[in-house]
Amino acid sequence: MMMDKKLKITQTRSIADTLLNHKRTIKALGLGRPHYSVVKNDTPQIRGMIRKVVHLVKVEEI
Repeated sequence: MMMDKKLKITQTRSIADTLLNHKRTIKALGLGRPHYSVVKNDTPQIRGMIRKVVHLVKVEEI
C-alpha cells in the first residue's frame, strides 16, 4: 500500500485585515493564530486551499 503524503501547514501571518474568504479558508484548514501548525493529508482539495492563502502560511512535506 502506498504511503500517503502529509503536509505540515504553519500559519505565518495574522488574518486580521485579510479578505473574508481567506479567513474562512484559514479556519477550514484548522488554523487561526500565527505560529499554529496542523498536519493534513496531501490532497488536491488541501492544495487548493493552500494556494488561496499561500501568503499567510508556510508548507512543508513530511
